Amino acid sequence: MPLRPHRFQTPLSDDCPVGLTQLVCHIIVSHMKTTTIRELKHDTTTVLSWVAGGETVEVLRRNVLVALLSPPRRTSKISRPDFAARLKAIYGTRTLDTTGSDLVSESRGDS
Repeated sequence: MPLRPHRFQTPLSDDCPVGLTQLVCHIIVSHMKTTTIRELKHDTTTVLSWVAGGETVEVLRRNVLVALLSPPRRTSKISRPDFAARLKAIYGTRTLDTTGSDLVSESRGDS
């Protein structure tokens, strides 16, 4: 979806470059994408891909901001199980007499 200024034109503030509407200036300054409710309904996957990519998206209804879609904040690092410690706890230092490779070769008849 291309970014495009919406229908309302307001006078520029002193912070905006000459020739830009306030909305476009806001997008340039805040690096925030905007979409309308209609665009959100018809192209949800594109808007959600922006959000998944880390961007915040403004949702407008009749050129009035009604929602901000933003990615969730990570509060902590994802913890993953320690599989090596689990194996050691279950099997200790025991090893099998035959390996998995030996079992596969035997089942294929590659003896």
